[in-house]
Amino acid sequence: MRILVVEDERRVASFITRALRENSFDVDLAETGERALVLAKEKTYDSILLDVRLPGRNGLQVCRELRSFRIDTPILMLTARSLVEERVEGLDAGADDYLTKPFAITELLARVRALVRRKIAAGRVLSYGGIQLDRHQRRATHTGRTLSLTAKEFALLEFLLSRAPRPASRSEIIEHVWDMHFDPQTNLVEVYINRLRQKISEVSDAKIIQTIPGHGYCLRVEE
Repeated sequence: MRILVVEDERRVASFITRALRENSFDVDLAETGERALVLAKEKTYDSILLDVRLPGRNGLQVCRELRSFRIDTPILMLTARSLVEERVEGLDAGADDYLTKPFAITELLARVRALVRRKIAAGRVLSYGGIQLDRHQRRATHTGRTLSLTAKEFALLEFLLSRAPRPASRSEIIEHVWDMHFDPQTNLVEVYINRLRQKISEVSDAKIIQTIPGHGYCLRVEE
């Protein structure tokens, strides 16, 4: 799971990122709203922890902009104030939850896990180009015919479907499917893309997994 932490106070940011990493989350850190917007547009996150009081664009402005770009990643707003009016303003801006500083790290982790679970439950079935994937039943089909996939092949297809028809870079695939930092020398992505293509070819002639030269891969229906 990949989390974006948007926090300008270095002590707080270090505290949060360390706790998340110790609990097997991959974490990116942005210290400004502008940097958060760049990262959120470039990468796919499972949740965003967003401080309200940031230099430049504040958290509320960042939240509104993310939603205006149709980025539906669950957002947990962090604030040092407990005013009801501020919490309402954040929720109206598009946040999914609110947590007041100081907070216990166990509560933060519980809130993050709850947001991720809700996101997964909301998108139980993914479909594109004749492929349908049921996350709960761990079943994938193409035009009604079952694809016999390993756990990693299923995870790879799930990620490509979540992005379709937008492309995913090799580094994004590595970080989301294998939860590891990208090694430019590895051919792991190519090996599993080829396996997935082979599995799909067993039930269909469709060439739905497209290579984007110099970038990565995407699911795209040929005209």
